[in-house]
Amino acid sequence: MQLYGRSSSHFTRIPRIFAAEAEVAIDLLPIRDLMSNDPDEYGGHPALKLPTLQTDAGQWFGSLPICRELVACSELSLDIVWPEDLARPVAANAQELVTTAMSTEVGLIMGKATGAPGEDKLLSKMHASLLGAMEWLELNADRAIATLAPERDLSFLEVSLFCLIEHLEFREVLALAPYPQLRAFAQRFAARSSAQSTAYKFDFPA
Repeated sequence: MQLYGRSSSHFTRIPRIFAAEAEVAIDLLPIRDLMSNDPDEYGGHPALKLPTLQTDAGQWFGSLPICRELVACSELSLDIVWPEDLARPVAANAQELVTTAMSTEVGLIMGKATGAPGEDKLLSKMHASLLGAMEWLELNADRAIATLAPERDLSFLEVSLFCLIEHLEFREVLALAPYPQLRAFAQRFAARSSAQSTAYKFDFPA
């Protein structure tokens, strides 16, 4: 299996953690040019996004579908809590805000990199959106996680939340000092071997 993405991407790290937990071998193929308009550069992703998983059965676009396929291919019988299993509002809202914050963070990073004129108001709103999501998660993430099935091996919520928190610090988008509960959660999750083996790094020199 070949995973097109980047070691510096939280959207890529999510399936990499799932692959490690599921003991499924994948080869990471770093995408060099994120400004490319060629779908082949993204493993065939028609929307020019990452990640993409290529398998004998076909292509899988996006973190969540890729994670499902990795678990399905695993010889382990993992008990996974998927987003559709989040029946309580606090957990469902937590997953929605994590996903929103991840996309918003990418928008802020890209906006800063391109320096497009006339986008100050948009970037300001995106920053406010990220702050709002993080403040809500600081107050509610632990409560959301407490609603998950105790016998679970893993949940998409926990993995994506962990990847978001560490990515904000890795890319220096947001200081984590105001979020002690989220930092404590990330420190606990970071003890997993799957987290340690997928630490963020830049695949290409600046």
